[in-house]
Parts: sequence; structure tokens; C-alpha cells
Amino acid sequence: MAQNTGTQARQAPATASSAAAPAVLRQGRAADRAPAAADKAVAVAGQVTQNNTQPLSGSNESAKQPSDAMAADAAGSRDASSGSNRDKAANHQRQLRLMMRQCDRVLLADYNLLAMEKWPDNARISAARRRRDLWLLAVTVAAVFFVSGVLGLLPAWLGGAGFGVFVTTLLLAVPPVRRVFNPRPSNRELVQQRGQMLRDARRHVAHLEGVDGLVWQCERMAAFNPALASHSFSRLREASKAHTLVQQLTERKYVRLYLFYLVEADKAYQRLQQVFLDSRQEGLDQGLVEGGPVDDGKDSANLTN
Repeated sequence: MAQNTGTQARQAPATASSAAAPAVLRQGRAADRAPAAADKAVAVAGQVTQNNTQPLSGSNESAKQPSDAMAADAAGSRDASSGSNRDKAANHQRQLRLMMRQCDRVLLADYNLLAMEKWPDNARISAARRRRDLWLLAVTVAAVFFVSGVLGLLPAWLGGAGFGVFVTTLLLAVPPVRRVFNPRPSNRELVQQRGQMLRDARRHVAHLEGVDGLVWQCERMAAFNPALASHSFSRLREASKAHTLVQQLTERKYVRLYLFYLVEADKAYQRLQQVFLDSRQEGLDQGLVEGGPVDDGKDSANLTN
């Protein structure tokens, strides 16, 4: 029994060891699954990395969008500013062109006609009037002698001499005969010359004024020549605006005043034309003004507005 007991005792540890061994092996196999967990951890880490990379790319794209929007806004502002500059340049050109078209009749002025250089002065009129008075006196004396001779108050030879002088002085009233003895014009001719020159000047002023009136339209050019805004031309401007300027030119001094205004207006027109050409060339160089012709219909519409 002791031997059996020892044998059983020896078999018991062996059995215990054999029973314990399978348990250790099962735990070892369970521990061998650690690489799968590591792969899963690696996969999870990769997913996390991918998730971390995606927001970065999204942030870059979102960062690019504001920069593109800012660039678009800057381009739009540049286009708007260039468009406004182009409109301002076109409007400035249109205004200058309107002023030039309103006052272009200044270039048609005949300064020699309006200056009246051959206008008979008062000295010539006075001298012609004295000659006329002497002629009338001679005619009267000759007529008295002739009538006295006919009535018998004077001798017949004095009456005959008076008749001859009377006829001769009457013939001097005929211009061709008078020019044989005296080439100077008579008082009547000088007065007629004055009237004709004044009528020609008024006719020319009516042509220059036209329907709208030239003087008051040229008042806009005072910025290029301040003399146009002088108080001495105020009556001319008012009469031109009321379309009564031609009727008020009854004397030579008024025509000369109109001539002085045209001279100052011509100076302003030349300066305006130079400014127009310079601004147009500058606009063409900067690309703000097109080289094509300007529509006169639009200009007229803007003028009426």
C-alpha cells in the first residue's frame, strides 16, 4: 500500500502537471493574439492620422478661399475705380466739347466789319456840314440877286449874274459835278455811309447771335478768360439772353463793345480748345477716353438736362 501510495503520489504531481500544462498552453495561445491587437492599434492610429490630415487640407482650402475673395474684391474695386475715372474723363470731355460747340460761332466774326475803321468821325461830319451851310448860303444869295433883278430892284446885269451863280451852285448839288471841283464827300454821303456801316454791322451781329444768342452762351467760358465776366459786358449778356441785342446796337460804341467781347471770347475759345486737346490726349494715353467720335445726340441731351 505504501508503494501504491507512493506511486499514486508520484502520479498525482504528474497528473497535476499534465492538468496544469494544458491550462498554460491555452493562456499562451490567448496571449499570441497580441499582434492582432497591435495591428488594430496601428489601424486606429492610421485612421486618426488620416482624420488629422483631412482638417489640415480643409483648413488650407478654407485659407485659400478668403485670399481668393480678397483678390476678387481688389480686382472689382480696381475695375470700379477705373470705370469711375473713365466716366469722369468722358464727362469732362463732353462738357468741354459742349462749350466749344456753343461758342464756335466766335470764329466766324468779321473784325474788320465790326471795327468800322472807315467810320466817318465827327470832325469830317462837321467839316462837311460847314461846306453844306456855305453852299446853302451861296444858293440863297444867288437866288436873292436873281429875284431882285427880275423884280427890277437891282440892275439887270446883277440879276443875270445872280441867275448864273444860282444855276452853278445848284449843279454843285449833283455828286458827279461836285466831285469835279471837290472830291471830298458831302455831309449827306457821310451820314449815309454811317448808316450803311451800322446796318452791315447789325446784320453781321444777327448772324453771329443766331437763334440761341452767342454772348450769353459764351459766358460759360469765363473760367478760361475772367474778362468775359466783367461788369462792362453785363448789358450785352442780358440783351443776348433776351434776344434783343441787335435792336440795341444803335450806335457805334455799342458795336465796338460787342467787338471787344468777341475778342475776349476768342481768347477764351483758344484756351478752351487747347485744354480740350491736352485732356483728350492724356485720356487716350491712359486709356480713359476712346478714340472714336463723340455722339452729338448725347451731348445735346446732356445740354438740355
